[in-house]
Amino acid sequence: MSTMADKFEELGVIPVVVLNDVKDALPLAKALYEGGLPCAEVTFRTAAAEESIRVMHEAYPDMVLAAGTVLTTEQVDRAVAAGASLIVSPGFDPEIVDYCISKNIEVVPGIVTPSELAQAVKRGLTRVKFFPAEAAGGLKMIKAMCAAYTNVRIMPTGGINAKNISEYLECDKIFCCGGSWMVKGDMIKAGEFDKIKDMTAEAVSLVKKIRG
Repeated sequence: MSTMADKFEELGVIPVVVLNDVKDALPLAKALYEGGLPCAEVTFRTAAAEESIRVMHEAYPDMVLAAGTVLTTEQVDRAVAAGASLIVSPGFDPEIVDYCISKNIEVVPGIVTPSELAQAVKRGLTRVKFFPAEAAGGLKMIKAMCAAYTNVRIMPTGGINAKNISEYLECDKIFCCGGSWMVKGDMIKAGEFDKIKDMTAEAVSLVKKIRG
């Protein structure tokens, strides 16, 4: 059965989005969709996140939407009700992970140490987020941790950009990368959705080139 993580793997790069105003949700979704990335991790850092997911999901029901920076089980419920099909947390929170598993909600928890990775593996998870990737040792750290966990694959997020994504995606331990360089907050605030669309298309082209 295809999972949302499988779809993330197919796309290779996931735009990590911070939306401060719901009015930006629809034009952003359109820009990402037309740019070739029908997906987004919408972070729950703002009050606009829940409604933004709802707006994006209603306009583009086949768009793969993850709720990011999920810190409570209440946010899990709100995100799923709004249309998110995947929960992503910045760190490994056993309560959130266990709650998602009990509700049959797909979850990709954040990890940064072997101990946290072990907790994920113990729960049957094979895909996790490594955050903050660059600050926490990057690809060197990922390879070292995964040497002991051969079935686990990683989504690095944090410090990933057009200049360093190739080194990550060329590693067989990586299933996709999270990045915000094509959806920067100042571009969203300025309404530069054509630029976002173009940068998204460039990211898609880059992933195809890296993967051959």
